[in-house]
Amino acid sequence: MDQFASMFGMRNHAMKLDCRSLEYEYVPLHLQGIKIVLLNTNVKHSLSSSAYNTRRQECLQGVEWVRQNHADVQSLRDITIDQLKKFVAPKDELVYRRCKYVVDENLRLQSACEDLMKGNIDSLGKKMFQSHEGLSKHYEVSCSELDFLVNAVQNNPDVLGARMMGGGFGGCTINLVREEGIEELVKHLSGAYQQHTGLELSTYIAQVEDGTGKIMDNVTV
Repeated sequence: MDQFASMFGMRNHAMKLDCRSLEYEYVPLHLQGIKIVLLNTNVKHSLSSSAYNTRRQECLQGVEWVRQNHADVQSLRDITIDQLKKFVAPKDELVYRRCKYVVDENLRLQSACEDLMKGNIDSLGKKMFQSHEGLSKHYEVSCSELDFLVNAVQNNPDVLGARMMGGGFGGCTINLVREEGIEELVKHLSGAYQQHTGLELSTYIAQVEDGTGKIMDNVTV
């Protein structure tokens, strides 16, 4: 997905990518008065690679249990919550929670794209918080540092949404922050984060730009 966005990204648009067919569409991302702020935990836990493989196996197991009753199922994107409750939950509660997060997140993404089409950034932000809750409590790929940063902005009126980004167990949170509140937010969080974790907090302000493109046709030396 990172490489795809780097190649085909479009300024001021999100990209809705179908990872099965590689079909994609652009969704307007209008953030007037709002900035994308990345808060870097400056930690990287070694759990990420092994945990990723474990989550993948858990999800594959859930798909297999449903496929035994619905032969057309290929992946979690083909499965409903009702099917998970019927065919997975009775067998393994942990596998059910892993699979349910993925199915919920797919539905959340579809709804988030509708929010963007309507310019409803408030609703999008709420879904970001919900997404992190699922990543932390159900899929369990967050960490204490990421959770601290998301919890710290949860009730800040200048922060519309926040969640971890990337593979988890460290890295950054991505936040939608009103411009006028960024300076105070960073000042407060930097001190609170260092006091809580003993680590420094790095901050980056990002924006959505075009992907890779040709700069010039001919170069004469």
